[in-house]
Amino acid sequence: AALPGPAPADWVQAPLDPAVRAVLVGFDEHFSYAKLCQALRYLLRGGPDCLLVGTNRDHRLPLEGGAGLPGTGCLVKAVETAAQREAVIVGKPNRFMFDCVAGEFQVDPARTIMVGDRLDTDILMGNDCGLTTLLTLTGVTALDEVRGHQDSGCPARHSLVPDYYVDSIADLLPALGE
Repeated sequence: AALPGPAPADWVQAPLDPAVRAVLVGFDEHFSYAKLCQALRYLLRGGPDCLLVGTNRDHRLPLEGGAGLPGTGCLVKAVETAAQREAVIVGKPNRFMFDCVAGEFQVDPARTIMVGDRLDTDILMGNDCGLTTLLTLTGVTALDEVRGHQDSGCPARHSLVPDYYVDSIADLLPALGE
């Protein structure tokens, strides 16, 4: 949505939908200042009764060669900062998503493996949900980081240690053919 008028006084005059009771922040390649303004206005109007929900806190999306793009966590943080409140995260590492899937499809955690490239989302959620975890080293995590968590005396850091790791998801292809 475009901001109406050239000045901030005009921006706060844009109409708000009276039915809106939640602001959801997810991946949005068209995130803008106008959207940030609208999100804040809904949250201020609704107060604590207007939910602030984020899909995830991934701060960076890794690309080949070590490059990266800002992740959804950057957008969530922008809205949280403006609203001065914390979002409820429904994606990884929150177990909400797993509980929904497990309830619908009778998933047995003892027979389920969580495969991911992030310790702080994928592996943490898998461990918190009682799943076997497999880290692929093709994302944002290096093996030295895993070893640092493993060697620490901190239980919270131990929850970031995967059961297994592979250099690439391609390393799993031969096992899937068996």
